[in-house]
Amino acid sequence: MAATAGVYLRPLGIVRGDAAPAAVAGGWALPLGGQGTAFTAAEVWLRAGAGIERSTLAASVLAAWARQRGPAIEAALARRLEHLSAPPALPAGLPDHHRPLIMGVVNVTPDSFSDGGRFLAPAAAIAYGLEQHAAGADLVDVGGESTRPGAAPVPAAEEIGRVVPVIEALAAHGILVSIDTRKAAVMRAAIAAGARMINDITALRHDPDSLAVAGASGLPVVLMHSRGEPATMQQRPRYASALLDVFDHLEERSAAWVAAGFERRRLLVDPGIGFGKSLVHNLEILSRLGLYLGLGVPLLLGVSRKSFIARLAGEAPAPERLPGSLAAALAGVAEGVAMLRVHDVAATRQALRIWQALHA
Repeated sequence: MAATAGVYLRPLGIVRGDAAPAAVAGGWALPLGGQGTAFTAAEVWLRAGAGIERSTLAASVLAAWARQRGPAIEAALARRLEHLSAPPALPAGLPDHHRPLIMGVVNVTPDSFSDGGRFLAPAAAIAYGLEQHAAGADLVDVGGESTRPGAAPVPAAEEIGRVVPVIEALAAHGILVSIDTRKAAVMRAAIAAGARMINDITALRHDPDSLAVAGASGLPVVLMHSRGEPATMQQRPRYASALLDVFDHLEERSAAWVAAGFERRRLLVDPGIGFGKSLVHNLEILSRLGLYLGLGVPLLLGVSRKSFIARLAGEAPAPERLPGSLAAALAGVAEGVAMLRVHDVAATRQALRIWQALHA
């Protein structure tokens, strides 16, 4: 068993505000992300080979429980708790608003599931990016290749031709732009055009040059979990445990990044809702997102207009999935998500303001 790979921890019984430090001082809670939040209990998983054991424990007994399991488990749990207790820190270059950031989505494609090619023309994409920024997006994610289930790949040159004019124009307006791509050549062109973040659905696995290019850029990087190619990823996806397998994948990719000599603090991770996952898998992950805080890097969540919402809510078409998108997004915020990738920026911003006011 690796030092931390077999131990997983999801905080429960969250305490916020003035009560949090008092609970920690009283010995019945542990700090979560700094001094303003604490947790009083936790779901704990142990994984050894094919065996998975789950327990729900009071925070006050976690240390004793780990000691009884031996030095390896004790050290692994300590590492998870170290990650959970550290104040959240987004990578340098991203706004620090002490709230989840909102990433708007601009698909410069003819076949994206959410907008069906409305923004393929550069002028339309630029106008939409400006609109999202005005509505409250902290950054805008520009992509030139649809990665929806069943989508065909796009040559790098074509993808570059789609995204570069849009990135240049949005960056010229002072907008923080992320490039959504899995290709090193597109990353290079986007960075030269003014992109200031890299968002790769394959966690830098698709292109053998992408890890080096992303690392050398000095920019924040999102590592997302996905399986296979978009054209085939939804063909009978299987996991021993979707929740834990996705965690292990993201931990392995984070470790590969660090082993290549790059700073961990530049990373965010995304569990990849809808990417090689069934409805059951998506719900398993979404219901326990707090587990991924144990990776020790900020968590990005993209649930906006995803098909799992339609499966649960009467097969609503993508533009009519706003209520479900907001419900899933706020559930993620409650679990500690640091950034939301959304299509409906103004509505998300309003919902987030209300959530914050109620949890101040």
